[in-house]
Amino acid sequence: MLFNKIIGQEHIVNHLKKTVDSGRIAHAQLFVGKEGVGTLATAIAYAQYILCNNDETCNLKTEKLQHPDLHFAFPVAVNDKVKKHPVSKLFMEEWRTFVKQNPYGSLFQWYQQLGIENKQGQMGVDEAEEIVKSLTLKSYEGGYRIMIIWMAEKMNTAASNKLLKLIEEPPSKTIFLLVVEQKEQMINTILSRCQLLEFPLLSENSIAEGLIERENTFPAEALKIAHRSEGNYKKALETLKKEGNDLEFEQLFITWVRAAFKAKGNASVIQDLIEWSDMVASFGREKQKQFLDFCLQFFRQALLLNYGAKDLVFFQPQTQGFSLEKFAPFVHGGNIESINKELNDAIYHIERNGNAKLVLLDTSIKLTRLLHVK
Repeated sequence: MLFNKIIGQEHIVNHLKKTVDSGRIAHAQLFVGKEGVGTLATAIAYAQYILCNNDETCNLKTEKLQHPDLHFAFPVAVNDKVKKHPVSKLFMEEWRTFVKQNPYGSLFQWYQQLGIENKQGQMGVDEAEEIVKSLTLKSYEGGYRIMIIWMAEKMNTAASNKLLKLIEEPPSKTIFLLVVEQKEQMINTILSRCQLLEFPLLSENSIAEGLIERENTFPAEALKIAHRSEGNYKKALETLKKEGNDLEFEQLFITWVRAAFKAKGNASVIQDLIEWSDMVASFGREKQKQFLDFCLQFFRQALLLNYGAKDLVFFQPQTQGFSLEKFAPFVHGGNIESINKELNDAIYHIERNGNAKLVLLDTSIKLTRLLHVK
């Protein structure tokens, strides 16, 4: 992965190049950014820039993620292939395929690659021991050794504590690149040992240029997709290829809010909300979280339309009989903060293995009240 393959993020790329060219590479760095902004792709490009210095043989090995001094750790779980003690090294074939196909891919896509989309992956003590073991060996090529830990917030506390000393005082020419989406889920003792680099959302122009250059998308379509992508290149690709769950999520959302409207003063509709909660709870936890994120976005779009910011509204519901214009007046300054809080609380509890049926039903009942706030 070369830097010229990175979409946007020019100032970050320039900064990273300067750290190498000036010989001032921090030994532990935290790349923080939301899904689809290129944190993993940039970390790999940075590692290649450090290791290879334009050496073609080295570049080829790194492009294939087969350089002996480039190491990876990422969330895993048991699957049909690995029945116990899952660690990253047992899934390197799947990892190389995933990164090649989805350099801007999401955690959920990675779980799909492993066939564990209904589970919660993590990095535990076994993973931490493998990291320590791999970095105590000498560098194969006499230069730097680089450990990229993707979705590092999925390290459990025991694993994080085991790596503390190594991250604080690594062997000579050893670099840790921790790639995260939610740094608040990292323990403070890890955060305090890393140099922080925040990745902003991608600009619409950067996404459009990426679609035009890499996917041969017509400029007008690329701009339209970029406007809808909210700075997320992965989402732009899904929109272009008509992948993702947007239509399914839209129908679930509309069923939900319609039932929530009817439920006020009509106890019999609560059974509809119970059945709806049971259905969504049957999804894997990552898909449940994706759906709740979609709901947050839907409410934001309704709010923007309600307050006249039509240029920022890109949702075009496909469900027959539903009008965003008619729904928008029910989302306003009097309830949007509470709606956001309830949905974010639901995501929080689902991430921490709360009972999804109860979490979703509780959120549904609260929504029936919030949608009727004047």
